Amino acid sequence: MKISHFWKQALLVAWVFWLPQMALAQTFTIKGRVLDSDTKEFIEGATVTLRNTSFGSITGGVGYFSLEGITEEKYTLTVTFPGYNIYEKNIQMKGDVNLGEIYLIKFGSEGTGAALQKTIRTTNVSRLLVERPNFIGGNMIYGIPPEPKKVEGNFYLDKKWNLASILLYRDQQVLENFRVRYNINSNNFELLEPETFQITTLQGYRVQNIVWMDSSYKVPRYFVNGMDFREDGVPISGFFEVLVEGQLPLMRRTMAIFKESNYNTALMVGNRNDQIIKRNIYYYLKDKDLYEVPKKRKDLFLIFGDKASQIENFVIENQIDLKQTSSIFQIFTYYNSLYPGFVPIMSQLLDEN
Repeated sequence: MKISHFWKQALLVAWVFWLPQMALAQTFTIKGRVLDSDTKEFIEGATVTLRNTSFGSITGGVGYFSLEGITEEKYTLTVTFPGYNIYEKNIQMKGDVNLGEIYLIKFGSEGTGAALQKTIRTTNVSRLLVERPNFIGGNMIYGIPPEPKKVEGNFYLDKKWNLASILLYRDQQVLENFRVRYNINSNNFELLEPETFQITTLQGYRVQNIVWMDSSYKVPRYFVNGMDFREDGVPISGFFEVLVEGQLPLMRRTMAIFKESNYNTALMVGNRNDQIIKRNIYYYLKDKDLYEVPKKRKDLFLIFGDKASQIENFVIENQIDLKQTSSIFQIFTYYNSLYPGFVPIMSQLLDEN
C-alpha cells in the first residue's frame, strides 16, 4: 500500500518536531553509599527509591547503590533499612549526582531524636524524684517507652577489612588481593572482591592458613587452622593467631561469647543490652599438641623445662608483671631467642584484651 503525499508530509513534520525532543530526553545517574551513623560500617541490603517512580535499588557490597536512566526532574530519594530511621532527600536532576556517604540512624541511637528523648526522660525522672521520693521505678516514665534492647559488640575477630593472602587446603591454592574479615561464631571468612566490591563467604574448614595486613597497625598477622592441631587429642575448630614462632611457639585463640541482658525491669538495674564479649586464650605448641599457657607463676616456668630458672631470672631482672598479658609475649619471645635461627614475626602484642 502506497503512502499518500499528505501522510508523507505529516510524518516529516512529526519527525522534525520529535527529533529535538528525543535529543533533549537525556538521562542521568544517582549513586552513593549507605553507612551506619554510629559505627560507620556499610549497610548492605538497604532499599533506595525515588518516591512515586519505578526507580529503585538495593545497596550491595560495602553499601554502594546506583540509580540509572533518570530524566531531568525533581525527585525525593528515600533510603530505608529495618531498625533504622528513614532517610529522605530532595534532588533536582540536572546531571549525574553523587550523594557520597549517606548515614542512617538506628532507632534509639545517639541521633537528634534520641538525644531529645533522653533529655525528656531525664527531666521526668528528676521531677519524679523531687515530687514523689518514694516512687519505685518502672520501665515506663510519663508514657515514654524504654529504648529497645540492642546487641553490643560483634562476632568479627577484626571488623575492619584487611588485605590478605589465603592458602587453601585444596591444591594448595593461594588467593591474593582480597580484603577479608573473620567471623568467629560461624568460622567463616568474608571476602571483599577488589573490583566489584561484592562480598562472598569462604568456609573456614577450606582455609589452611591466612596472612593479613592489619589495617590499623600496618603489620602482617598470621593465622593457622586449628584442624591441623590437637587439644586433648582432638582437632580444634577455628583459627589461631601465631604470635611467636620457634622452639616453643605461642598462639592465641579469640573466643566470642554471647551474654544475655541481666536488666531488672522493676529495679532498673543491670545491663539492658545483650553483649558479645571476646576473650583471648593463649596456648603453646609442642609438636601438634596445644596446651593452654598456665596462669600460675610456678606452673608457667615449668613449661620451659631446663631453662625454667633462666626464664624466672629474666622475669625478675626485667621486672615483668605477670598479671599483664603482654608478659606472656615477652617471655616466649625471650625463650625462643635462646635458640639459633629465631626470627620474631612481630615486635609487640596486638589487640590485647
